[in-house]
Amino acid sequence: MVFIRRIEDFVCEHCGTRNRGDGYTNHCAACLYSKHVDIDPGDRLATCLGLMVPIRVELRSGTYSLVHRCQVCQIERRCRTSPKDDPEQIRALSARQLPPLVPPAPRRRRRGR
Repeated sequence: MVFIRRIEDFVCEHCGTRNRGDGYTNHCAACLYSKHVDIDPGDRLATCLGLMVPIRVELRSGTYSLVHRCQVCQIERRCRTSPKDDPEQIRALSARQLPPLVPPAPRRRRRGR
């Protein structure tokens, strides 16, 4: 797999935001959606072309990554977050993936009291 750097501007198909590419941009900075265009990063060989929904945020080696799932073929891909990304969107995505809070188990009464 060889990374092919492509500097491309694009309009997000999910929210309509214009995004300025820097050669590493692969998702919308406003809504975090992406598009399934690559098999290997930058090759533009994917034929699916489905929207990639951000489904979770992961922390690996001190770096945050987004995980996207294609709405058409269901493939999942990871990519690093960008300083351009809307921090509120990242926080909201992080909050949605937390497991539900479980109330503490009731305390048992000690015998003889």
